[in-house]
Amino acid sequence: MTSAEDRSTRSGASDAEAPLADLQAFAVELRRMNGEINRMTHGFAVNQQLHPTDVSALGAILDAPEPLTPGALREHLGLTSGAVTACLDRLERAGHVRRARESADRRVVHVYYEASARTVARDYFMPLAEATARARARFSEGELTTVLRFLAAMNEELAEVPPARR
Repeated sequence: MTSAEDRSTRSGASDAEAPLADLQAFAVELRRMNGEINRMTHGFAVNQQLHPTDVSALGAILDAPEPLTPGALREHLGLTSGAVTACLDRLERAGHVRRARESADRRVVHVYYEASARTVARDYFMPLAEATARARARFSEGELTTVLRFLAAMNEELAEVPPARR
């Protein structure tokens, strides 16, 4: 386990130079974490012979509170209808998702993450879960509650940022 001083030195700033609440320090650490998660996500994509966008779709499907429609997935990922269809076709062929028509309106399609594919993803991402458990062990329950509130607030704020125009 590393000390706070070791961690701040590794990120390029001492506690005296950049207080933890400094905006730039937050930006650096968020970019580093995003980069590390992207590295793992891209590794999973390569391992499963998928496109990184396909892995983003899997994450959205996994995290959705209810089954997603292709249209909701399109909105979430910011893709065209055709791109989402191609993504879902790849994911379905690879055995990661299934599409089902279950409502009274047969035009409505829901996308489900297959249980066997969840197991594959769980096994692959176990090092991420273990790293998360080790990091969480460094904090009190109160601190973790604050961290979780911060991450939720960041996600809410980021969801309000419009996508870049092309």
